[in-house]
Amino acid sequence: MEHPALPQDVREQVEIQVKYDGYIKKQQAQVERFRRLEDKKIPDDLDYQMVRGLSLEAREKLEAIRPASIGQAGRIAAVTPADVSVLLIYLEQIRRLK
Repeated sequence: MEHPALPQDVREQVEIQVKYDGYIKKQQAQVERFRRLEDKKIPDDLDYQMVRGLSLEAREKLEAIRPASIGQAGRIAAVTPADVSVLLIYLEQIRRLK
């Protein structure tokens, strides 16, 4: 069975979609991860001095800024991805203890 010839613009669009599909999926996964981090709230009264493993600079910035979510904390210049991971683990430990 022969397929009808597609217009040039349609062929180009299909080629672009096929070519960049992996990148688009990766970007969508990253957006979803950011969305989940925005949903992870940080208690207003969290004592950052009690969070072991945070860098001194991150601890100082977090105390000063008091972000409402992990997503916000991750956008603070002094807060590294490792600091975000430490915060996530600490918040999960608090949640389990309650």
